[in-house]
Amino acid sequence: MPGIFVTFEGGEGAGKTTQIQRLSAELAVRRYSVVVTREPGGTEISEQIRSLLLNPENTDMRSTSELLLYAASRAQHVLEKILPALDRGEIVISDRFADASLAYQGYGRGLDIDLIKNLNRIATGGIIPDITFLLDLPVDVGLKRAGERGQGFDRLEREEIEFHQRIRQGYLEVADQEPNRIKVISAEHDADRVYTFIQEEIVTLFDRF
Repeated sequence: MPGIFVTFEGGEGAGKTTQIQRLSAELAVRRYSVVVTREPGGTEISEQIRSLLLNPENTDMRSTSELLLYAASRAQHVLEKILPALDRGEIVISDRFADASLAYQGYGRGLDIDLIKNLNRIATGGIIPDITFLLDLPVDVGLKRAGERGQGFDRLEREEIEFHQRIRQGYLEVADQEPNRIKVISAEHDADRVYTFIQEEIVTLFDRF
């Protein structure tokens, strides 16, 4: 079977980590070779960039700088980790990918969407996920859940609620443009029901390969 690229997207507190852990564990039990990764991050260099991006002390970071740092992290991530795993025929599951830049820096920050799409194409080398799960959740609910983790808020989580509302709307608009790839799942459901939806879509995806 060729490599399969699965991504999870969504706002803060949507439960991506929980669902990624469940899916990767099930696939491993079924003897698939699975690589779990995240953005920003996934490689040593990309993780260093992640620290810059999410450090709450970096309040002076400009939107364009933020966008370019995400692109740099993504380019390293794709070349060093994602592409080699796919070439080996493995299943790559990533917590966020290129859609996040459209939602956060495009809709959230108000940067030019076409510019971001072009930058994404450069950073990804044209790689597109086979399927993307968008876990959708009202902003106030998501931020409350994120706060209950007890880890403190990072630089982006500390932004005003309007910023997060623009991100949610952006994600939904991106999903409307690519309904065959992006599957919107209400994260207001309990975790078991959310995972049932994911399982159904994964079975359908595997039938195509």
